[in-house]
Amino acid sequence: MSFNELPKFSKELKRFSKKYRSLHDDLSEFKRIISVIPLGNSKHFNIITKTEQRIIIKARLFCRYLKGSSLRIIYAFHCQSCIIDFIELYFKGEKENEDYERIKEYLKNC
Repeated sequence: MSFNELPKFSKELKRFSKKYRSLHDDLSEFKRIISVIPLGNSKHFNIITKTEQRIIIKARLFCRYLKGSSLRIIYAFHCQSCIIDFIELYFKGEKENEDYERIKEYLKNC
């Protein structure tokens, strides 16, 4: 399984990593889980968009520093090539929903 990050995702990851020190370890754990089960296996994974080539998924990313709260992560799973592109990372307390425009832009550019 191969993982890629969009530039905006990398920026968000860097910003949140300063605030939440365990985020890189938490993301590594998340990558380990989705490399085995890319579409998730619980209610914490929701399919947003599904095309023939890729599936866009929103999931909870549990962060040890946040205790009960969690971050949301949007990623695309490429079915044929087994590649995962991370699109967006946000804190549920700051932002209610994902950025649909960013997802549309991603789908248009792929």
